Amino acid sequence: METARPPCIILNVPQLAQNIGAVARVMANFGLADLRLVNPRDGWPQERAWAAASGAEWPLNAARVYESVEDAIADLHLVYATTARPRELQLPVITPREAAANLSREVAGGRAVGLLFGGERAGLETSDIALCQAVVTLPIDPRFRSLNLAQAVAINAYEWRMTVETGAPPAFRDGPPPAEASALLGLYEHLERELDEAGFFHPPEKKPSMVQNLRSALGRARFSDQEVRTFRGVVTALSRGRGRALEKLARQRDVENKG
Repeated sequence: METARPPCIILNVPQLAQNIGAVARVMANFGLADLRLVNPRDGWPQERAWAAASGAEWPLNAARVYESVEDAIADLHLVYATTARPRELQLPVITPREAAANLSREVAGGRAVGLLFGGERAGLETSDIALCQAVVTLPIDPRFRSLNLAQAVAINAYEWRMTVETGAPPAFRDGPPPAEASALLGLYEHLERELDEAGFFHPPEKKPSMVQNLRSALGRARFSDQEVRTFRGVVTALSRGRGRALEKLARQRDVENKG
């Protein structure tokens, strides 16, 4: 049995070097490396492809050139054609997600698989699609079916990647641990004292439920120790500002009374 390997990407008669480079870039993003080119219009290699790859050079460095689609898929056990254009062939039509699941099963069995993409101008011909076992198409808006080559590869490559890495990537860095309950209680009491002083709890009989709602909302935030200190600093600054406002008002009243 052959060694399992991710799907290869086959570009049939690609026109622009920049698009080939962009395809290599998204292949590298999603863990694909086997790039096959069938009769690239401007020959191969092309320096502009490396520039467009933005450092994702390994698919380009290993890219193989073929004279026909038949040659490019000769070693593959399963090939899907990607196209948005209806054809008269009686082949299953599936989404990239379905295709990725099928390809994953084949790869798990040690079989070689590939996705065939047509050129930028006209896509795939019926004769090319006839060599494949199913048609992969995207549920795009029928008002505008044109899709950039690299975009089409990216969507299919992403769906493949989701069969390999099903979860979100780990956090870029671990955050600080949540504060202890005692620190949170200090914040609650500090805030409640100042709110009480400001006359927030009105009418008085509703204070218990208002306090409960405040504590519940703040508790859901899971503040760190630093965040607790910052929030208490905010409460202190606001209370001091209220004091200065009252002092200013008192001075104004004194001036008015003396006048």
